[in-house]
Amino acid sequence: QVQLVESGGGLVQPGGSLRLSCVASGRSYSINNMGWYRQAPGNQRELVAAITRRGSTHYADSVKGRFTVSRDNAKNTVYLQMNSLKPEDTAVYYCNADALFTYWGQGTQVTVSA
Repeated sequence: QVQLVESGGGLVQPGGSLRLSCVASGRSYSINNMGWYRQAPGNQRELVAAITRRGSTHYADSVKGRFTVSRDNAKNTVYLQMNSLKPEDTAVYYCNADALFTYWGQGTQVTVSA
């Protein structure tokens, strides 16, 4: 089993920044890829960014150049640095980890509004 706990969400003005963190516990040694998804009201959950254990990254086109995903394997933590935030980035952000199974965090709300 793997447990994921996100933190760092909140309310920010357009153009602002936030940094999300996700700490994995349990059988975290078994985790390969980790990532961030988001889900806005009425929308499907979508991939925002992903990172492999070796550090290769993938981003949704809508966040390229604004968001950066990183990972500290020693701390079992994945981060999402979000800059130049837009109102359309408003969503619940979920941490994801792929091990033998796929695990999800509980989600953290990000609201971008003036």
